[in-house]
Amino acid sequence: MSKPIKKILIANRGEIAVRIIRACKELGITSVAVFSSADRSACHVAMADEAYFIGEAPSAESYLVQNKIIETAKQCNADAIHPGYGFLAENAGFARLCNNEKIIFIGPKAETIELLGDKIQARKKAIEAGLPVLPGEEIDVSNASEALAKAKSIGFPVLIKAIAGGGGKGMRVADSAENFNESLIRASSEAKSAFGDGRVFIEKFLENPRHIEFQILCDAHGQAVHLGERECSIQRRHQKLIEESPSPVMTPELRKNMGEAALKIARASNYIGAGTVEFMVDSDMSFYFLEVNTRLQVEHPVTEMVTAIDLVKEQIAIAENKTLSFSQDDISCSGHAIECRISAEDPRQGFVPSTGTIQDYRMPSGPGVRLDSGVESGSEISVYYDPLFAKLIVWGKDRSEAISRMKRALEEFRISGLKTTIGFHRIVMENENFVSGNFSTKFIETEYPNYEFETADDKTIETAAIAAAIDRFKNESRINLQNGKSSRASISSWSLYHRQRNMKKFTGSR
Repeated sequence: MSKPIKKILIANRGEIAVRIIRACKELGITSVAVFSSADRSACHVAMADEAYFIGEAPSAESYLVQNKIIETAKQCNADAIHPGYGFLAENAGFARLCNNEKIIFIGPKAETIELLGDKIQARKKAIEAGLPVLPGEEIDVSNASEALAKAKSIGFPVLIKAIAGGGGKGMRVADSAENFNESLIRASSEAKSAFGDGRVFIEKFLENPRHIEFQILCDAHGQAVHLGERECSIQRRHQKLIEESPSPVMTPELRKNMGEAALKIARASNYIGAGTVEFMVDSDMSFYFLEVNTRLQVEHPVTEMVTAIDLVKEQIAIAENKTLSFSQDDISCSGHAIECRISAEDPRQGFVPSTGTIQDYRMPSGPGVRLDSGVESGSEISVYYDPLFAKLIVWGKDRSEAISRMKRALEEFRISGLKTTIGFHRIVMENENFVSGNFSTKFIETEYPNYEFETADDKTIETAAIAAAIDRFKNESRINLQNGKSSRASISSWSLYHRQRNMKKFTGSR
């Protein structure tokens, strides 16, 4: 029997909180935002029906404090909590706490999160379900000689990975026995810092694989479907930057086999909710199970664009104990979608985070363009949270049109006040190997060693941006003069100089 949800607390911030709030509004569900001291004026706070302060800026004092989230949910009489992605989204303890407090956790059951969140246990479950896996096993960080022996038996290069967590943290590639121990120590240390769990395992590292994942939806009544694949091979430091659907190398036979494999592990783990099964695909199109993400993915919009299925609404319906309204045969994909993650980072400096206040924010629009954003002009990008603040998604009738549309949308997107990845994405859209679909997870390091992203039109972009600024400020002066104000008062040469300098901060120019 389904139970309608009337109020949802969103235990997150930024663009994903905004995304969930929009789904709530369309469903007639009251949305509740929570915020830290750094997010008092954030977009998700202004958009929600209700908003509550939960602590200071560091996430360990606010968004990660489970008791504060639960207390707030009880205080405002929320029926359910949506964790978004990151923070508490894959925390089995939090899902269990919600259940104990009779609050619906919009996600899989705690036992499923626990099982699939442990990469060793998830790997065992995949093997039981008949999925292909790469050679690998857990290693004892304190026993370096035994760990090295296991690595040698698998064969270098090997990938050292955190057993808990994800998002590229706690991962190191060891090319040889000589650098194995250092890579092992670094991976374990980073895993301990990020997830409070320093355990790691090793598996065979594929030299030039593709990273392809399948979106799944499973209800509590035994219905399970996949919604096709997403190509996620454009990465830096194991973190995705560009995603698309469908994959340019996918064949109907491979899609069928990978989709069936994704549903096998979903059924074997009694999965309920939305999730993603990730695979590595080698050069001869053999695929291997990687992991399961028991939450909504950052890149979920590309699936929504090609299937016309709202994944957040489906999550809520499943949480209400409803049966999926469609079967596998009902699902069809139309056209091609691409997503570019827009982060406050400087690509030319190794994607180091960039902080500051957004001074100018001009959003792209037009046919087939979607922007999931959690900021506006005047928003502060701080050191406390992930630098991702927006996602630009486009749809086209085919991949060629989607790339052309993304190029156009990126040209329209203007941000000043800090460095962003917009210019990097423009460069990739022009790259011959990307356009042809000939790339792997090594794309950035092979195409742009030392992060050399210069393009022939960089100077043109900068000149055009500054010229536009000058024209705009001239018009402001003219209007002020017509209103009887002094042009010197309206815009000084010193002010113009700094505004021109700010124009140079548009990503894609120097």
